[in-house]
Amino acid sequence: QVQLVESGGGLVQAGGSLRLSCAASGTISRINRMGWYRQAPGKQRELVAVITYGGSTNYADSVQGRFTISRDGAKNTMYLQMNGLKPEDTAVYYCNMNYVPTFGGIGDYWGQGTQVTVSS
Repeated sequence: QVQLVESGGGLVQAGGSLRLSCAASGTISRINRMGWYRQAPGKQRELVAVITYGGSTNYADSVQGRFTISRDGAKNTMYLQMNGLKPEDTAVYYCNMNYVPTFGGIGDYWGQGTQVTVSS
């Protein structure tokens, strides 16, 4: 059993900041990669940022320089610091984890999502 608990979403004015957290727990041997995705109404889910087991990061062009992804390996927790928020950042943000379960194989798991709303 695996669980991803997201927190930190909310309503903020344009130019403001929010920090999202995603805590993983359960039958996890190793986390290969964690990432944040978002889905706005009427649009497809898109990648925001990912961070690998080795600490490499990758960002969508639209958030480069404004968002920072990080992780605490000891806590199996990932963060997304979002600065300079824009109305177009409004979406449901989902945490994703690619991992090795304790019983072997490869797993891919999604969180329930957290709403981020940026007012103009």
